[in-house]
Amino acid sequence: MVARRYYVYIMASISRVIYVGVTDDLERRVGEHKRGEIEGFTKQYRLKKLVYFEEFGYVRDAIAREKQLKGWRREKKVALIEVENLHWRDLSWEWFDSRRFALDQE
Repeated sequence: MVARRYYVYIMASISRVIYVGVTDDLERRVGEHKRGEIEGFTKQYRLKKLVYFEEFGYVRDAIAREKQLKGWRREKKVALIEVENLHWRDLSWEWFDSRRFALDQE
């Protein structure tokens, strides 16, 4: 039996607008963000860089963590990102054809 994995993630724009989400397929979901397939906030603000994520074995734990992070002030979220990713690099850069998304990463 294959264990399911769940992820809480933070996407960011070039100007560092951020979004917290949860998914059971991080690579697929980040690809959808990068291609602008998700209507709403992330598409409007062009949130295309994966700057932070955490992995969980249980969906209820991932959802609880997502709710916790969404309740935090921006400054606390920024501090969380910068502990692991000081320069806000795109953690998914190598998952995709980098040429396709190059303009969005500058």
